[in-house]
Amino acid sequence: MLIVTALGGNALLRRGQALTAENQRENVAIAARALAPVAMEHTLVVGHGNGPQVGLLALQGAAYDKVETYPFDVLGAQTEGMIGYMIEQELGNLLPFERPLATLLTMVEVDAADPAFANPTKFIGPIYTKEAADRLAAEKGWVFKADGESWRRVVPSPSPRRIFELRPIKWLLERNTVVIAAGGGGIPTMYAPGEQPGGRRRLVGVECVIDKDLATELLARELDADLLAILTDVDAIYVDWGTPNQRAIRSASPQALAGLAFPAGSMGPKVEAACRFATATGKRACIGSLKDLSAMIAGTAGTTVTTTADGIVFAGKSTEGASS
Repeated sequence: MLIVTALGGNALLRRGQALTAENQRENVAIAARALAPVAMEHTLVVGHGNGPQVGLLALQGAAYDKVETYPFDVLGAQTEGMIGYMIEQELGNLLPFERPLATLLTMVEVDAADPAFANPTKFIGPIYTKEAADRLAAEKGWVFKADGESWRRVVPSPSPRRIFELRPIKWLLERNTVVIAAGGGGIPTMYAPGEQPGGRRRLVGVECVIDKDLATELLARELDADLLAILTDVDAIYVDWGTPNQRAIRSASPQALAGLAFPAGSMGPKVEAACRFATATGKRACIGSLKDLSAMIAGTAGTTVTTTADGIVFAGKSTEGASS
């Protein structure tokens, strides 16, 4: 099978953990131990988040006032290389030496008219107290929103429209390469208005962060993948999350999930991506914990989203609807 995974940024750097290279490498090594058995049996593409990492680079850049902070498209390219390097190295330590691995810097097109530019929702960087967030908002003009009990910076997150490196990704997969691509949702780009001399359009970077789940879903669909696995720090989709009534969803149809509401900055894009893939392809998407990846592929863990599901099936019982 061709399996495309979306590895959550919080699976690479746990919530509240110091943003050090050592912590990231330790977490990547843990992720590699879950990915390696899958790579041994299947064709594998690894997408990953970069929210904490790109936010840290922006914060570090803002601390040096002699040079303007690099824009998010450049920071996204930096994180693709950094995280891809770690994934390649740790997976390579577990796979046979002759198995090729490749990280591909991946440009993704977005639409300048996307309404997401008027409503930033993508969490990036470390967590803050309300007081620290208010101070940074006043000093730097950043936008913050609540993330659980803490506050984090948010930036626009437009929908991905096209993956430019699709042909080299396919070429690498045909040669049994484990491909790390569309990291952090890809490098956000768009065509500048007006044509250049010779009738060519000019591709430019964009100040935003594309959601990695939606970008990985587009990649999975374009590659005709057999399964999209969205890996995060919870073991399933839940309704009534964080309350005594929370329940894990074992399987669901896209239509049933459309009737529920999920947080825009966290589970919402994961559910949307899984529903898009299942609806467009008729194949399975699953959402769950990194440690359960092999069981998710087998259909015995996580939440499976498929057009053949009958409403929503909770762990232990089933129903046609629910509220979140």
